[in-house]
Amino acid sequence: MSFDERLEQIVSRHKELSNLMSSGDGGDADEFVRMSKEFAELTPIVNAISLMKDAQNEAGDLAELIADADTDEEMKSMAQHEFKALAGKIPKLEKNLQIMLLPRDVADDKNAILEVRAGTGGEEAALFAADLLRMYQRYADKHHWKFEIMNSSDTGIGGIKEVSAEISGKGVFARLKYESGVHRVQRVPDTESGGRIHTSAATVAVLPEAEEVDVEINDTDLRIDT
Repeated sequence: MSFDERLEQIVSRHKELSNLMSSGDGGDADEFVRMSKEFAELTPIVNAISLMKDAQNEAGDLAELIADADTDEEMKSMAQHEFKALAGKIPKLEKNLQIMLLPRDVADDKNAILEVRAGTGGEEAALFAADLLRMYQRYADKHHWKFEIMNSSDTGIGGIKEVSAEISGKGVFARLKYESGVHRVQRVPDTESGGRIHTSAATVAVLPEAEEVDVEINDTDLRIDT
């Protein structure tokens, strides 16, 4: 399938979903939710396709105007200026669209469980872990995500030994998944009276929220000892 054929298929599917949801032919509630989610995922791609197509069509019209012998010089000069601007814009629109069409991680749209643990560095590492936690809280606030502390172990002087938090919102795991790993900082800590620079570390883990699964256990599979 060519790139243009794939774009046409996406636009066609987006229109099909819109018609199904508008007519109420979406089946049961679960199917309607699934279609709504697919429609929401396709909408920004369809908008990007529309922007690119409009720019390409406008560039084609300008090229015809420039090539027309009856076009006066002033109009031709304006058309050439606009055509040059579009010539630089269209490749960027195409590249952005190609990025949007890359395969996505199935967990990207899930909520995330964030874990921060102080590493080597004693009290300073715990203070650094607390700084990281506040950074993630502010980042969540900026994106209008819900940030809820699940459990925390602090040091009593503002530091954190370890903390777990649930972050809920749109595209949470997609934005935070690359934060996992060891984070290090070199600075003069508040706990240092001699002005020496310390290197402290904290580990961050970002996990996609697990989906609820119904499990049936037969009574014959149980053994109860009293």
